[in-house]
Parts: sequence; C-alpha cells; structure tokens
Amino acid sequence: MKPRHLLLALAVSAAVLTFAGCKKAPESAAPTPGGVATTPPPEGETADQFIARVNNEIRAGYPELTSAQWLSSTYITDDSELVAAKANERNLAQLRGWIEQSKKFEGQPMSPDTARAIMLLKTQVSMPPPKDPKQLAELTKLASKLEGMYGKGTYCKGAGPQQQCRQLGELEDVLRTNRDYDAQLDAWQGWHSTAQPMRKDYTRFAELLNVGARDMGYADTGELWRSGYDMTPAQFAAETDRLWAQVKPLYEQLHCYARTQLTAKYGDRGAVAGGMLPAHLMGNMWQQDWSNLWDMLQPYANAGDLDVTAKLQDIQRQQYNLALAKHTGNPTASDLADMQVAANLATAKAMTERAQDFYTSMGLPKLPASYWEKTQFIKPRDREVVCHANAWDMNMAGDVRTKMCIKPNEEDFTTIYHELGHVYYYMAYNKLPPIFQTGAHDGFHEAIGDTIVLAMTPDYMQSIGLVGEQQQSDQALINAQMRMALAKVAFLPFGLMIDRWRWGVFDGTIKPENYNQAWWDLKAKYQGVAPATARGEEFFDAGAKYHVPGNTPYTRYFLSHILQFQFYKALCDAAGYKGPLYACSFYGNKAAGAKFEAMLARGASQPWPQTLKEMTGSDKMDATPVLEYFAPLQDWLKKQNEGQTCGWSTTPVASAPASAATTKRG
Repeated sequence: MKPRHLLLALAVSAAVLTFAGCKKAPESAAPTPGGVATTPPPEGETADQFIARVNNEIRAGYPELTSAQWLSSTYITDDSELVAAKANERNLAQLRGWIEQSKKFEGQPMSPDTARAIMLLKTQVSMPPPKDPKQLAELTKLASKLEGMYGKGTYCKGAGPQQQCRQLGELEDVLRTNRDYDAQLDAWQGWHSTAQPMRKDYTRFAELLNVGARDMGYADTGELWRSGYDMTPAQFAAETDRLWAQVKPLYEQLHCYARTQLTAKYGDRGAVAGGMLPAHLMGNMWQQDWSNLWDMLQPYANAGDLDVTAKLQDIQRQQYNLALAKHTGNPTASDLADMQVAANLATAKAMTERAQDFYTSMGLPKLPASYWEKTQFIKPRDREVVCHANAWDMNMAGDVRTKMCIKPNEEDFTTIYHELGHVYYYMAYNKLPPIFQTGAHDGFHEAIGDTIVLAMTPDYMQSIGLVGEQQQSDQALINAQMRMALAKVAFLPFGLMIDRWRWGVFDGTIKPENYNQAWWDLKAKYQGVAPATARGEEFFDAGAKYHVPGNTPYTRYFLSHILQFQFYKALCDAAGYKGPLYACSFYGNKAAGAKFEAMLARGASQPWPQTLKEMTGSDKMDATPVLEYFAPLQDWLKKQNEGQTCGWSTTPVASAPASAATTKRG
C-alpha cells in the first residue's frame, strides 16, 4: 500500500512508501556536498523568489535521491544502505536549510501559493532533520539500517542440513492457505521474531526524530505529523476519532461474526481471553485484511463465483506449461527454475496490464514504456529486496515505477490497482511545481487506487474473465459484500492503531520498556485482536510491520478507507449511475475519468477541503458512504449475531519467555 509523496519521501529516508500500500517518491531536496546547504540565498530574495528557487533545486536533486533509495530497496547490501543513507543525509540537510531560510519571510507579503508552499515545506516531513550534523548522519544511517533489517528478515528452524529458513512471503503463504493451528502460530511467531533485533535501534531512531521535530519548533514528531492536514494537531486527532465512531459499529458486527466462525473451526482456541480474535488465525500477518479467511467466513457456498486466486494461479500454470512445451530435450533443474521465473514474470505483467486497462478505459493515459522496463514485478532469485509494495516517482518527469513481489492471488491483484493509483496521481500532478507534487493530503494518495478497487465489482471481474457468471440473488450479494468487507472494514481499526502507538512513543507516554505491552494494548482496544501466547518486552512486534521500521505515517491509510468511498460515490454520480452504491462500476466511463483526473491534477496546490468539495460536493470527510455501501451486509450480520455476546474485553496478555527459534539476518 503506498505512494511516495514528494516532501514525504525525503523525510522517510530510505523507507519506501507503499501508499497499501503502501508505495515511494522521496521527499525532495537537492543534494549538496558534505550534507549541508552550502549556497547562501541571494541578497534581497523575496518569498516568491525563494519558493521558485527551492522548486528548481528540488527538481534538480530529486533523481539522485530516488535512485539511491530504489537501489537500497531492490538490491539490499551494506553498500546500498550506505549510499541511500548518505543521499538522505544530504537531502535532509538541504531541507533543514530551506526551513531555516523560510523563517525570514514570516509576516512578509507573498502570494497565496508561496504561503502554502512554505507551510508544506515545514509540515510534510515524516523524518524531521536534526540541526546537529552528527545526529542527522546517525538518523539517516539508522533509517537505512532499519529498512534493510526488515527486508532481510528470515526465520529459521532446526540446525545443519535440516535447517529451514523462510522469509516474509513464505510465512504469509502459511497464514493464507494453511488451516493447521500450530503451523500458523509458528509462522506468525517466526516473522515477529525477526523484528526483535530492531528494538534498540528503533528506540534511538525515535529519540533522534524527536530532536529534529523539536528543532523545527514542534513538541514531538507526532505533533509534526498531525500538523499537515490544514487543521491543528488536536483537531486532526479529534477528526479521526469522529470518523472511527461512525464505522466502529459495523466493524464490531464483522468481528463478532468472524469470532463465531473461528470458534466453529478451532473450538476454544478460536478466541482469546476476553473474546478477542487470535492474531495468528486471521489469514494476515498483521490482521489488517481478513480476505484469506474466505474459506471459513464465506456466508453462502456456491452463491457467486468469487475465487479470483484460483483463476490467476491457473493463468500462471498455463504460462509455465507453455514455456515447458517450447523447451527441446530434457530440461535441467536450472531450466525448470528459469521457466518458473518466466511464468511468474509473465503472469505478474499480465495482472498489471489488466489493472492499467481500468485506468485507460476511463480516458487516462497508458503507462510509459519505461515503466514496463524498470518496474520490479517479482522477487528476484539473486538478491535481497524489500517486497513491500510501493509506487515510485523517480524524476517528476515521467519515470514512474512500482516495486512488488507479485504472486497470483487476489490480494496482490487488487494491490496492483492500488499502486497504479499512486502512479496515475504522479503523472497527473507532474505539471505542478515540485512542492505541490503530492496528494491533497496523504490520505488522498492512498485512496486513489482503492477507489478503483471498489469499482471492481463481481460483474466487472466476470467481464475480464476472472470469475464465473454471477448470480443475481440475495445470497450472491451478501457474499460479494463480505468479500469486500474482509478487506475494507477489517482494516479500519488497524489503520488507526499504528500511529496511536507511535504518537505515544513520540510524546513519551509509551516508554521503551513498555513498547510491546502498549502495542498489544492498542491492538486489543481497536481491533479486538490478541496473541495466542504471551509477548513480553523481549519482543518488538511493532517492528514486524513495514511502516514502523520504514517510518511511514499510517493514519493516511485509515483516512483513505473513508475517502475512497466518498470518491467512489462521486464518480458513480458523474457516470450517471442509478442504483445501489455497491453495484456501481465506472469502468469505461470517460465522464468519471475526467472528474477523477481533474482532482489528481490538483495535487497539494490548494487546501484539501476545497479539492474534496470539487470532487464530492462536500468539504468534510464522512463515513456515510461506507455505511451506505455495506448496508445490506450490516443488516445480515446483525441477524447472524443474534444471541451472541458481541464485543470484547481488553485483558492484557502476560509476559512470557521468548521462543528458542532463531532469526537470520542474512
């Protein structure tokens, strides 16, 4: 999940935004020798001239920074980490110089665009640079190191020739498809064990982030992050609470239904003390998406064919068999491996081409040829990479890419549509001055691709040959709604809790000695999820989620899950659609595409409420379209849950010794 936002990318350092997703475009700042701004501002420079100069310097230095970050994410070595760290150090130093120079214009006359640009320069930074050069160098080095540790994380069991080592993708496959309780627990614990070595480095990293934030005039980094939404930090926190209150009842009904089904499958082990859901049984390493539990949570068997994964895997097998048929002689093991890689790549590209087709059907342009040449579609066999999905704007001039390790399953298929949303945002706002080349706010960037995902209705999926003929029945409707809710509704509380944890870390209410307890307390409070076994302070489970070591603010994803339904409803209206919201697809509708692209082209050039009003008719974020979309499912869930005691109590899980499994860093 993620985009990289211009100024945001610089601050995230080597981290890759998945704007999903996710996604990465470094926060821009021109590189300067020695990591400091060496060129003093011209004498008599006005505020408007200052911003014009900064925009020129950003555009000039941007490609060097993105290239270093791309290398560090797609070819993880000590050398690439060092190159990325030094590039980020130079650019953060330059950013620090610009922020200092901007202070002299306070109270002076300037154009509205310049005033907005200076505000964005100060607030759209997720990794605030300390003034002290040594602290800045340490911060950027830690940022690259933490992301590298995540990318190289490997869980090993056994010893000698019998040792089995697995990385995230293989461990995720266990949670996705294996219904053995203990196998899932082992995979979940294994991945979380890889984050333990990060704890000390992250503690220091958070300290240095706060130094940078205080040097910029903020109380802490959390306050800085909450300042980039055209409202005060306190107003922003209250706004997210308001939106959560709107959707919480729907989530609680879904939680109650899921617990009943898990208990039917696993007996008493299907729920944890207090009625919470066991973390390792949710089909996803972080419990943020429950789509992989379709085999257990499907309301009605054989009511509408929605098995996209089976079809995608069949396409991959066809690609492999085609390569095998063309081979002459007896293929060696190496030949077979090459054929499998070729089949994987062909399938991944075909999935991406299908996603591109949705955007072009609405009148948006095709992706440039360079996208297909430079994108990382699958996991390479010869090196370590960060598989977390990202979208990248490399030069603000058309070199756009995505980075994924695509597998033929429904989750990755929809993630591609999500990531291309970032790419199309990049291409639409590339005509703006660099400082405005980002989303209206970061939640907008995340919502773009997911707006398209909402329009991937069962009828659309049938039209592209990925599901069978759809039944027009109440049962088929509930199945389709459940399928979407397992991804969209299940995510909502997770979208809040990560930054609630970091805000506490940054403001000191969560101490390093309580990192893990606070993490699970928040997961219990918001998600109603708990570990099946004790997780003491010898663990660092927050680090097992990319966005924490990658330093990517996360509330954007919660906001996106509200905004995407508002955008979706607006585009359905623009397309002239009449009918229930959940059945709308604007595939092929040029009027909807024109409205969509007009919003994308605005970037951050005006306050987000104005952009939102132009798109939806309202200047407020509102979850009402979420509830309208899922109204049939919510009514159904209430009936299914009759007689159940829904909700959960947040009983803390006691500390216990760590497991004896090993973590391999190479």
